[in-house]
Amino acid sequence: MSYTTSTEKNKITFTITIPVIEVEAGMKIAAQRISEQSKIPGFRPGKADYESVKTRVGEMAILEEATEDLVRSAFVKALIDEKVETVGQPYFKMITHAPGNDLVFTAEVSLMPKIKKLADYSKQIIKKNDTEPTKELIEQAKKDLGNMQTKEVRQAKGATLEKGNKAVVNMGMKKDGVTVEGGEAKNHGIYTSENYYIEGFVDEIIGMKEDEKKTFTLKFPKDHYQKHIAGSPVEFEVELKEIFKLETPEFDDEFAKKLGFKAVDELNAKLIENLRMENGIDEKRRQEKEILEHLSKKSDFEEIPDILINQEIEKMVGEMKHSVEGHGMDFDEYLKSIKKTYADIKLDFATSAMTRVKAALILKEVAKQENIEVSAKELDEEIEHIAKHYEDKDQKQYIQSPHYRDYIQMQLQNKKVLETLRNKMVK
Repeated sequence: MSYTTSTEKNKITFTITIPVIEVEAGMKIAAQRISEQSKIPGFRPGKADYESVKTRVGEMAILEEATEDLVRSAFVKALIDEKVETVGQPYFKMITHAPGNDLVFTAEVSLMPKIKKLADYSKQIIKKNDTEPTKELIEQAKKDLGNMQTKEVRQAKGATLEKGNKAVVNMGMKKDGVTVEGGEAKNHGIYTSENYYIEGFVDEIIGMKEDEKKTFTLKFPKDHYQKHIAGSPVEFEVELKEIFKLETPEFDDEFAKKLGFKAVDELNAKLIENLRMENGIDEKRRQEKEILEHLSKKSDFEEIPDILINQEIEKMVGEMKHSVEGHGMDFDEYLKSIKKTYADIKLDFATSAMTRVKAALILKEVAKQENIEVSAKELDEEIEHIAKHYEDKDQKQYIQSPHYRDYIQMQLQNKKVLETLRNKMVK
């Protein structure tokens, strides 16, 4: 095999020649595969000789069968010889592709961009925030914990809805006499102690009794996602079906014992410890975000190929779709509700995608400069730890695959790099 290269901006083009002798060797292997997969008269599967296969399917068909392996092998060897890092799929074009001849083709592929100048990461410029939980946060956590143990007690017929109760209603909404899209709800629960998203709604239903109906008009929020009703007056038809009194336990020794603690002081200490840990995790993420944003802005990069940005955008859309569907919503319906298309979402993500690509390049470059690596032992231990959480045989097999191991190795390396950057850049 021989080749030449030409480089233009962020792309490299290989012109590769595979000698006829190597092509013919590849064709013999391909003919063997064809004989195993196709019925050749007079031969058992896999036993037909080359000439018989050629007579049956034609020499060009054998060459086409051999071409993919020949091209892939030659292209990978050229990449290794040139020591270039590429991104995305290559574009192949056949120049000479005929039996009895050298096989000649070109392969055009985008180059992984490099950092021309990495910003200085030796200075402490990121300020550390206090992670000690505030009194307000502690009180809110106590309230949330109590709400998780709240009992809903069904009120007898004739009871009047009071502030703090839970109301279950059937509801319809109309604008100009026409039912609003998605504006009908059956057995819709409303906690009257919380602010409802339509200002004034709770005030309108306080004092109602079971089976009572009421019609009233309220203005929708100006920033509501349904633009056609945002800021507009909407008529509500509400029927109160059930009233529940909410009984929230006191944050005392009895409550603590029900949760497995000896006394309320022990529960309180554990609550503060958990909040401190959560604050620490959030603070760590904030620091990392600020570090990478700073280095991205201050570093000088080669031109970043569109394919790399588009790949990151697709990844971000996938993450968004997973999140939306995780909340029980259909992604297409969600896009309709926010009046956006796939193209709109991709455009929205463009700037963030560029930042993420630059951050990935920075992490890679810092790892190189600081000689940060992940040992085989560290990788094996992490893979083993992950595998323990899965029972399915196919999942365990995937976790052990080279592709997944490469992914975990990169995650562990990035974690080490970020720790190094925090030690150097956080005050």
